[in-house]
Amino acid sequence: MKYHYLVGAALTALVLPAVAKAGEVTGVVMDASDTIALQAAELTIEELGRKATADRDGSYRFYDVPAGNYTIVASYVGADPVRQTVTVPESGAVQLNFVMGDSEGQILVIGQSANQASALSRKRASDTVSDVLTRDAIGQFPDQNVAESLRRLPGVNILNDQGEGRFVSVRGLDPELIATSLNGVRLPAPESDVRSVALDVISSDIIESIEVIKSLTPDMDGDTIGASVEIKTTSAFDRKTDLITLKAEGSYNDYSGEVTPKASLDFSTRLSDNFGISGGISYYRREFETDNIEADDWFDAGGAIFAGEVQYRDYDVERERISATLGLDLRAGDSTELYIKGIWSQFDDQEFRRRLTFDFGDFEDFGPTSSSGSAVVFDDSTVTIEGDDSRQRIGIERDVKDRFERQRIRSITAGGESDWGDWFAEYAVSWAKSTELENNNIDPAEFRQRFSDDGLVIGFDYSDPQVPQYSVVKDPGTFFDPAEYGLNDIELTVLSDSEDEEYSAQFDLGRRFQLDGGEFTVQGGFKGRWRDKSYNFDVEFYELDDFGLSDVVGADATYRIADLNPLPGFTEASDFFFANFDQFDFQSLDSAFDSAVSDYAVEEDVIAGYLLSRWDSADLRVIGGVRYERTDNTMNGNLVTLNEDAETVTVAPIMFERDYDIWLPSLNIRYEAQPDLILRLAGYRSLVRPKLSALAPRFAVEENEEGEREGEFGNPALQPYRAWNFDASAEWYMSSNGALTAAIFYKDIDDYIVNAVFEEDSEPFNGSFNGVSFDEALIPLNGDSAQVFGLELGFSQALSGMLDGFIIQANYTYTDAEGTVFNDGDISDPRDIPLPATSKHTGNISLGYDKGPIDIRLSGTYRDSYLDELGDEAAFDRYVDDHFQLDLSAKYRLNDNIQFFYEWVNVNNAKYFAYNTFGSQVNNLQYEEYSWTMKFGARVNF
Repeated sequence: MKYHYLVGAALTALVLPAVAKAGEVTGVVMDASDTIALQAAELTIEELGRKATADRDGSYRFYDVPAGNYTIVASYVGADPVRQTVTVPESGAVQLNFVMGDSEGQILVIGQSANQASALSRKRASDTVSDVLTRDAIGQFPDQNVAESLRRLPGVNILNDQGEGRFVSVRGLDPELIATSLNGVRLPAPESDVRSVALDVISSDIIESIEVIKSLTPDMDGDTIGASVEIKTTSAFDRKTDLITLKAEGSYNDYSGEVTPKASLDFSTRLSDNFGISGGISYYRREFETDNIEADDWFDAGGAIFAGEVQYRDYDVERERISATLGLDLRAGDSTELYIKGIWSQFDDQEFRRRLTFDFGDFEDFGPTSSSGSAVVFDDSTVTIEGDDSRQRIGIERDVKDRFERQRIRSITAGGESDWGDWFAEYAVSWAKSTELENNNIDPAEFRQRFSDDGLVIGFDYSDPQVPQYSVVKDPGTFFDPAEYGLNDIELTVLSDSEDEEYSAQFDLGRRFQLDGGEFTVQGGFKGRWRDKSYNFDVEFYELDDFGLSDVVGADATYRIADLNPLPGFTEASDFFFANFDQFDFQSLDSAFDSAVSDYAVEEDVIAGYLLSRWDSADLRVIGGVRYERTDNTMNGNLVTLNEDAETVTVAPIMFERDYDIWLPSLNIRYEAQPDLILRLAGYRSLVRPKLSALAPRFAVEENEEGEREGEFGNPALQPYRAWNFDASAEWYMSSNGALTAAIFYKDIDDYIVNAVFEEDSEPFNGSFNGVSFDEALIPLNGDSAQVFGLELGFSQALSGMLDGFIIQANYTYTDAEGTVFNDGDISDPRDIPLPATSKHTGNISLGYDKGPIDIRLSGTYRDSYLDELGDEAAFDRYVDDHFQLDLSAKYRLNDNIQFFYEWVNVNNAKYFAYNTFGSQVNNLQYEEYSWTMKFGARVNF
């Protein structure tokens, strides 16, 4: 092949008049039932060695084919190749359609085998290192949202919230390093303090496919290091026939004992050959309970390790999710397709948290003693504590949080593709907005009693590090008496309003050149993104004498670990507060300080352009080029100072502006060593911009009566993460429906971001940050560099013979990611850490049986422990323990239109556990258990 002539030929073709076209071959690839378009089917002209890939509507096209007789072969994973001959005229187009699969079309339409075939075909045809989850494959698992669906892919795992998947981690990396798009639109984040999108907001029922792209090309946004998660909703051209699907189910949680509903409706119809509408709506209400223990302020008193504060939390949660999507697709002539796609998703979370807290103050001066009259007694793993006026008081708090939160994600994009043969273009404009809103929530209403010489004695058994147990060794008769607990304060969240909005526009233009041995393409484009993120927080604190727990005591807690009673009722405190609002005393100082420190507004404008070239031949595909991105920020916040001696709060608005740019070269090589073996090599540069909340100049300083100043600062000078990324992979596609894949990856990350505590004499700030002095401050800071190395293995196979109907899928990812931070903010005292939220080992396995009317699948997901938060020193770093969860799904197909299903989520009652290693042992920071959930229902196709 004459590769050295490519650039010269391309430039010549650009400036010389175009010659007359040769003939064209067009067509579609469908399944044997003429129902489903086989996206990613590969078409090959044997005599010329030219290849094309079917689009999502099954269409393909060969340009500039010399006149003559040819054999074209269509191939698709899980189906036998189909050969047809065609005569190409000297000019004009000839149509050649393909039908693949068995006579009934079942291999490629329904069931686990069809889903696997679709996913592997798309992976095989991809330009990049990627993995795909298709619509029907999502339905094969008992997943409650998009995040949980994604964890089935190689290298993908999730971080849970209240036992439900929320944030996506790819290759073990922090979700902050993952980008998410919906129909090509970057999704903004509803929460005020993250960039990563909580995908529990979006129902998995409305999704057509999810692709996890692990290597970038120049035409893609460059703001990811872990991967780019591309979510697509349905299109009317995905199918040739109309579809209406109704799904209804009930969900039962073991702890809550309630059956809650879920239902969805999806449709796709072509109103004509060139115009179609598709969409869907999904509703899900879930009630569940969580039993939680959280401990903090761990001490070492003469070798005895124990917590200064222990909280027993009982959560009762109701979540309601509504998602809807609508799309219009239009073929405007032979060369242009236009679309409008919109999505609206709402996630409501009503959380009641009732809590019993033991607060023992400061134990640092206490050592082990053994006399019965001592304030603190240690005996192996047991600690006994007695209130004592001279040495120690025991604080007991009983409170309730009554919080309703609403998150919304909505986006709309309009665009199209035009293909005129040699020239082609893509164009789109979009709008996306995410919000999170709370107002008039009680968070919490806290009732407290201090025990000193009352005779109360509390014991703690730490023999189980996950579940420390308390016992009342001696009760003076007041511990369980609600009349003894008076109101400490009520915290009223008047408003918590986070908004994140982005507009974007893009245009891409390309030119193809048919050369000896292959096709050469030159493509360039522009994209603009204009983003505004803001947070408005208003909190008020209230107190009231002669108001206590006995006035609002509620039903006993359904808590399975310990006795928490008596506790406030779910809404009794809220009802009393709002009904008697004028009786409460407003605490102006704390209210003013806490309200002002959180507010911010940040603008982020990104202008990007790129140029790439592409070479396609029978066995080689090369995509290389460079992308340029310029970022402009305008950041607004407040310097808020609380002076405890003067009892004043001062607020001074602050604004910073800055800009920076970056060049992002990339190269992706796909080599077909033989028909069933694909080798890939990729290298690219990328970035992840700092969280907008961390950039915001929010400077909070608390000055005590001795003049000591503690601060917590945003950092407008934060630089983005910058990374060089390298991938190499091999994919062997078996003759049957299966594949064996292996990949290695390496990432060299500069300027990763960590939060660090700095003392007044520590470098680099020496007690002053942006002109604000401090004695101790928490400041986000760019670290030095970090290296990530990993290995990905995947196996999938639909078995045959005696094991016909059985399907195995398994994958494993190893990630070694290390960086450097500084102890106590001192840059002269570095220490190595694993990168936050990075698991070293992740894996998934699924065993399925799908034959006739029966479809059963048992799935297991594993995620190794990971660093969650940094402490002042290594012993106080917060880690999340490893997690393994089993899920079961079973389906029975009554006929072609009706299917019944049963799902069992968290079969093994997997729990959440976070800990530190202070004192060279595992110490509880957070423990949660949720038990299992079962679902049952029916799916009907019309």
